[in-house]
Amino acid sequence: MAELPRAFDLIIIGGGSGNSIISRELSHLTIALIDDGEHFGGTCLNAGCIPTKMFVHVADVAADALHSGELGLRVSTAQADWTAIRDRVFGRIDPLSEAGFRNRDVKIPNVTVFRETVRFVGQHELIGASGVRLRAPRIVIAAGSRPRPLPAAAGVDNPAIHDSDSIMRIDELPDSMLIVGGGAVAAEFAHVFSAFGVAVTQVVRADRALDRLDADVAERFTELARTRWAVITASEVTAIDDDLVVTLDTGETLRPDLVLSAIGRIPNTDRLHLATVGLDLHPDGRLVVDSEQRALSGGMPVDGLYGLGDVSSEWQLKHVANHEARIVQHNLLHPDSLIGGDPGPVPAAIFSDPQVAYFGLTAEQAPGSIVTTRAYGSTAWGWALEDSTGFCKLVVDRETGLILGAHIIGPEASILIQTLVFAASRGIPVQGLARSMYWPHPAASEIVENALLDAEKELAARQKNVGEKS
Repeated sequence: MAELPRAFDLIIIGGGSGNSIISRELSHLTIALIDDGEHFGGTCLNAGCIPTKMFVHVADVAADALHSGELGLRVSTAQADWTAIRDRVFGRIDPLSEAGFRNRDVKIPNVTVFRETVRFVGQHELIGASGVRLRAPRIVIAAGSRPRPLPAAAGVDNPAIHDSDSIMRIDELPDSMLIVGGGAVAAEFAHVFSAFGVAVTQVVRADRALDRLDADVAERFTELARTRWAVITASEVTAIDDDLVVTLDTGETLRPDLVLSAIGRIPNTDRLHLATVGLDLHPDGRLVVDSEQRALSGGMPVDGLYGLGDVSSEWQLKHVANHEARIVQHNLLHPDSLIGGDPGPVPAAIFSDPQVAYFGLTAEQAPGSIVTTRAYGSTAWGWALEDSTGFCKLVVDRETGLILGAHIIGPEASILIQTLVFAASRGIPVQGLARSMYWPHPAASEIVENALLDAEKELAARQKNVGEKS
């Protein structure tokens, strides 16, 4: 006789942002929390945003030291103690993961944790790898995504082939490594390992690294990356053998000590068997949700079924997943007054060398807009850095003065973007914005101040020309 499903009021699949939904307000519900990751707590905590940025900070320190000659400092080398660097990171992360598991599994009486993979056998019923069956009227699908495997490495038996989940826990630094991919993950790890003295080669399928970004940013980043590590563009890896001999489509062969695949991520919908229970999926495999984060079947929302984060969002960003989790939490608590929507354009940051931050439209995507570019080196802070490559680029609607997009490449870009995100989110035009507040001098923020003044000047000149013609 088949085991009857264990009944819960709420099932949450995923220990990352989905886990944050659990609160005192939901203490009246019996909750099943499912997390099948090697380390409890989701990708961001264990193998994504947080540990990578802890590595990046050390790489930034090393890179700054090595590139300080033009400032009058002489640093011959930065000796990276990999074990100490790695253990500092995971000496902080792993206890947090373990404490998070104990908190949910032991300290909260209405929560039961299942550390296994599950799949849907009905729109409100799951079966786990152990055979346990779970059922609930409300299910939150926050199962995240996983690194996309490198096709050329299929069937290759070599432990020196890594993805972003495993690369940070290696035992020792290799002398050389090949990074396959041209996006944010590849850019960040290329910075980290090159700063630690590894001879890095990056293979990019497109003509430039970060090719999906603003063209000027991508071109500048690729140019600067080539001063730090080898970048092979317009090429693909076609084969890797068991001895780690890598063949490119050009016929060139490489023999790195380690290979890192950084070619994107796959939403975990396939492992959940969502399509078999009639849930709608995007062509790339993401779960289709509406503005209230409700999962759709045949274009219609399924009662009590929600999705959030990488499993459904086009933005594989923790701040987006957290926002969606807040929406889902509200809607679970207030099913008769659902909320949805987003607070404005989504910013993203790439913590490489140099940093990149951006949101909204590029100049190519907004023809006819006003585009202004302000160099870091035009400000006192830029002089202090001896920066001759960074810039802030604004894309502004020529009629309304609203910021359609912003693209920054250079030190602290991830911080500098926020004033522009605020203006775009609140619908504040550039006219008068820079002069509506004080800007500390001489600080990095003056780059943004001057970019706004440039855009305002361009707008005024256009309006004057239009007035004269009329």
